[in-house]
Amino acid sequence: MTSALSDQELVGKVEEALDLIRPYLETDGGNVKVLEVTEQRVVRLELLGACGSCPMSTMTLRAGVEEAIKKAVPEITGVEAINITRPGDPNAKLPDNLM
Repeated sequence: MTSALSDQELVGKVEEALDLIRPYLETDGGNVKVLEVTEQRVVRLELLGACGSCPMSTMTLRAGVEEAIKKAVPEITGVEAINITRPGDPNAKLPDNLM
Protein backbone atom coordinates (compact mmCIF):
# COMPACT_ATOMS: atom_id res chain seq x y z
CA MET A 1 0.00 0.00 0.00
CA THR A 2 1.43 3.37 -0.99
CA SER A 3 0.97 6.49 1.08
CA ALA A 4 -0.51 9.66 -0.31
CA LEU A 5 1.97 12.28 -1.42
CA SER A 6 2.29 15.36 0.77
CA ASP A 7 1.56 18.78 -0.71
CA GLN A 8 5.29 19.51 -0.79
CA GLU A 9 5.98 16.25 -2.64
CA LEU A 10 3.21 17.04 -5.14
CA VAL A 11 4.65 20.49 -5.83
CA GLY A 12 8.09 18.92 -6.31
CA LYS A 13 6.73 16.41 -8.84
CA VAL A 14 4.82 19.19 -10.64
CA GLU A 15 8.01 21.26 -10.84
CA GLU A 16 9.87 18.25 -12.28
CA ALA A 17 7.18 17.85 -14.95
CA LEU A 18 7.33 21.57 -15.77
CA ASP A 19 11.12 21.42 -16.05
CA LEU A 20 10.65 19.07 -19.01
CA ILE A 21 8.56 21.59 -20.96
CA ARG A 22 10.09 24.85 -19.72
CA PRO A 23 12.70 24.91 -22.53
CA TYR A 24 9.86 25.05 -25.06
CA LEU A 25 8.08 27.84 -23.18
CA GLU A 26 11.33 29.77 -22.80
CA THR A 27 11.98 29.50 -26.55
CA ASP A 28 8.87 31.64 -27.04
CA GLY A 29 9.81 34.03 -24.21
CA GLY A 30 7.54 32.53 -21.58
CA ASN A 31 7.51 30.39 -18.47
CA VAL A 32 5.19 29.25 -15.67
CA LYS A 33 5.29 29.56 -11.91
CA VAL A 34 3.53 27.16 -9.53
CA LEU A 35 1.49 29.16 -7.04
CA GLU A 36 -0.18 26.33 -5.15
CA VAL A 37 -1.73 22.89 -5.21
CA THR A 38 -5.22 23.14 -3.74
CA GLU A 39 -6.86 20.63 -1.40
CA GLN A 40 -8.74 19.38 -4.47
CA ARG A 41 -5.34 18.65 -6.11
CA VAL A 42 -5.67 21.45 -8.67
CA VAL A 43 -2.42 23.13 -9.66
CA ARG A 44 -2.71 26.92 -9.82
CA LEU A 45 -0.11 28.54 -12.08
CA GLU A 46 0.94 31.98 -13.18
CA LEU A 47 1.92 32.36 -16.82
CA LEU A 48 5.07 34.47 -17.09
CA GLY A 49 6.69 36.52 -19.84
CA ALA A 50 5.20 36.11 -23.29
CA CYS A 51 2.90 33.34 -22.02
CA GLY A 52 1.04 35.88 -19.92
CA SER A 53 -0.11 37.90 -22.94
CA CYS A 54 -0.11 35.33 -25.75
CA PRO A 55 -3.44 34.58 -27.45
CA MET A 56 -2.30 30.94 -27.68
CA SER A 57 -1.94 30.66 -23.89
CA THR A 58 -5.14 28.65 -23.48
CA MET A 59 -3.89 26.05 -25.95
CA THR A 60 -0.42 26.04 -24.39
CA LEU A 61 -1.93 25.51 -20.96
CA ARG A 62 -4.22 22.65 -22.04
CA ALA A 63 -2.16 20.83 -24.66
CA GLY A 64 1.27 21.35 -23.14
CA VAL A 65 1.38 22.25 -19.48
CA GLU A 66 -1.68 20.39 -18.21
CA GLU A 67 -0.89 17.26 -20.22
CA ALA A 68 2.72 17.17 -18.95
CA ILE A 69 1.66 17.64 -15.33
CA LYS A 70 -1.15 15.07 -15.37
CA LYS A 71 1.04 12.50 -17.13
CA ALA A 72 3.83 12.87 -14.56
CA VAL A 73 1.61 13.39 -11.51
CA PRO A 74 -1.65 11.44 -11.89
CA GLU A 75 -2.81 12.63 -8.46
CA ILE A 76 -3.40 16.08 -9.97
CA THR A 77 -7.06 16.59 -10.95
CA GLY A 78 -6.73 19.86 -12.85
CA VAL A 79 -4.53 22.76 -13.86
CA GLU A 80 -5.55 26.40 -14.01
CA ALA A 81 -3.76 29.64 -14.70
CA ILE A 82 -4.67 32.76 -12.77
CA ASN A 83 -3.83 35.01 -15.71
CA ILE A 84 -4.86 33.11 -18.83
CA THR A 85 -5.26 35.29 -21.92
CA ARG A 86 -8.81 35.08 -23.27
CA PRO A 87 -9.50 34.87 -27.00
CA GLY A 88 -10.15 38.35 -28.39
CA ASP A 89 -8.20 40.11 -25.63
CA PRO A 90 -7.05 43.41 -27.17
CA ASN A 91 -3.82 43.23 -25.13
CA ALA A 92 -2.87 39.79 -26.45
CA LYS A 93 0.34 39.69 -28.43
CA LEU A 94 2.08 36.83 -30.18
CA PRO A 95 5.78 36.40 -29.42
CA ASP A 96 8.00 37.89 -32.15
CA ASN A 97 9.15 34.46 -33.35
CA LEU A 98 5.53 33.46 -34.10
CA MET A 99 4.65 36.53 -36.15
